[in-house]
Amino acid sequence: MILEIVSPERSLFQGEITSISVPGVDGSFQILNNHAPIVSILQKGIVSINASSFMFSKESNDLFTKVSDQNYTLAISSGTIEMKDNKVIVLAD
Repeated sequence: MILEIVSPERSLFQGEITSISVPGVDGSFQILNNHAPIVSILQKGIVSINASSFMFSKESNDLFTKVSDQNYTLAISSGTIEMKDNKVIVLAD
């Protein structure tokens, strides 16, 4: 599935991923390939992204924390997530 993470300042990440875990207001949840369409509000917490490879721009590289070669995390203070047609869009603050 495709993930796009956008902040008010710029696009932080765009690429192919295998899963994403996010801090929803009613608890953390994970989205996998072919997940049902969903829109949710996110709260302060950690977004965890799993993918076979990652490419970050120089401007956003310092925002992500490497957990392993296939897992990176991003701290957010709030946001919104939408999943539709195997594309995930995260609007993050």
